[in-house]
Parts: sequence; C-alpha cells; structure tokens
Amino acid sequence: MSISDATQCATDLRRHMWMAGVETELRRLIWQIAITGKYISAKIHEANRKFAGFRNIFGEEQLALDRTADEILKAQLQFSGFVREYASEEQDSVIVIGKGDEQYFITADPLDGSSLVDTNLSIGTIIGIHSSPVLNEGRKTLVAAMYITYGPLITMVYSAGKGSHEFVLNREGEYVLAQENIVMDDRGSIYSLGGLRKEWLPEHLAYVEFLESSGYKLRYSGGFVPDINQILIKKGGIFSYPALKKSPSGKLRLIFELQPMAYILEQAGGMATDGSRDILDIKATDLDHRSPVYIGSRFEIQKAREFLKA
Repeated sequence: MSISDATQCATDLRRHMWMAGVETELRRLIWQIAITGKYISAKIHEANRKFAGFRNIFGEEQLALDRTADEILKAQLQFSGFVREYASEEQDSVIVIGKGDEQYFITADPLDGSSLVDTNLSIGTIIGIHSSPVLNEGRKTLVAAMYITYGPLITMVYSAGKGSHEFVLNREGEYVLAQENIVMDDRGSIYSLGGLRKEWLPEHLAYVEFLESSGYKLRYSGGFVPDINQILIKKGGIFSYPALKKSPSGKLRLIFELQPMAYILEQAGGMATDGSRDILDIKATDLDHRSPVYIGSRFEIQKAREFLKA
C-alpha cells in the first residue's frame, strides 16, 4: 500500500491495531507513545529554529533536548495508567512511575542520535514495551516495540508480535498506514558500519571485505534509528556496530536500542545477533549492558556468523 492510498483510506494507527487484534491496554499505550512523538518533534524543530547559526552553543541545547524528550516521555507514561516502571538511557536507574499493579514496563532511548540535530539529519525515539521487569532476555519480556523517525517525514514503525508496520504522520496530525506487514528480502545490497576501521577485529574486517567485494553499497548516517529504518524500508541489508579492540562489548546498549530493533526486524523476517547469539536471547545484566550487533536481512546475518566463527 502506498502512502497516498493509505491517506485515502484513512487507516489510522488506532484502527489498524484494533483490526490486528492488539489487546486494548497495549493498543492505547502504543497510540499514546506515538502521539508523544509529536511533542518531541515539536521540541526538536523549536531548538533548530532557536539556535540556527549558533553552532558554538548547540552542544548545550543538544543535552537539553535529550533531557526534555526524556521528561516528556516519562510524564506521558506516568499518567497513562498502564506503566509500572520506566527505564531510560537518560536515567541511572529504573524509575517506578506506577502504583504497582500496572501491566507494562517501558525501556526508552528518548532521542537517539541527538548529536545529528544541528546538521539536520534524521534522528529518532526507540521504545521497548515489556510484560515483566526489563533485566532479562528480550524474547521473554518484550510484547511490543516501536521507533519514531524525525526526518523529512515523521514516521513510526511498531510491532506487537503480529508483523511490523509503518505509519506516516500526515498534515492533519494522524498516523496513517504506509506499509503493512513489512517483509524483508532474504538478501539486501546496502551496509552500514560503526566503529573505526583500525579498531575492527580481523574476523569483522574479513566480513566487511566480503560485503565490499560483493558490491554492497555503503549507507551510514551515524544515527541508529535512520540506519535501521533504511534497512527495514529498503527491505534488506546489514547494520553492524561490532566488537572493537578497545571496546569488546561494542557501543550500543542492549535493552534501550538493540532489543526493540531486533524485535521489529525479526517480525519483518530479519535477524539480529551479537555474532553467535540472537540479540533477543541475551540476558541483560544491567541497564548499561552493551553488545556487538549485526542486524538486517537473513543472508547477511548468517554470513556474519560464518566469518565471526572462523
């Protein structure tokens, strides 16, 4: 379904989740987080207008944006009535925001890639929705995941265990269906790689050289959300932030970034691994748990495992 067709039939987010059989409380929670993305987007645009031409002080505004996005999310979830605990990249510990009998536990990267705001590149929000405390294996606790991309269009991708679906925010402020049940190809043609080449381990370097010799095209923005979104919407490819010589655990955080994205891509037929284990099978030991990651279509992930095992 094209964006224009989706707009004409006005299949909005709430109706889509209802027709997909997503349970009532989860449906309301996903919708509320999606709407919260509109408030965060407004703050991003406000900051860009306010600080246009003042690059020397933009770093302070970047930190303020991170905190503001976190506060907006926390406040909205606190009064939702559905969330018991909130864990955020901006917080040092899990925060109890409910009364103790709420059904869901939330993980959030409120503003992933905020350092890209002043260069006008896309950034995003990543959310994991769990049915039990988050320091566990994602496959055991996640019941839904979503991310919002703030770019030329504001888009939202969500999965509640019944496929992965893309919505676009239209001029009327409604999320309308752009793609339903996204299915990734078994093999893609783009790759997106983090970390300095001189810090790569030999096995990873050999894998990258295989991709290069096979004609893969480099597509890397430096933002996790836009890079994953590109692979998902293009229906194939590989994103990797590998183990490095000085950082054997990589850079990206397991519960805030990797688990939600792994959940969404698996629901679209993709895969995510640290090189040997599926990302969703790794048990988080603390909020700062980090892991190498290879995430994308099946051929590229299986090939990465072959090279890393060697």
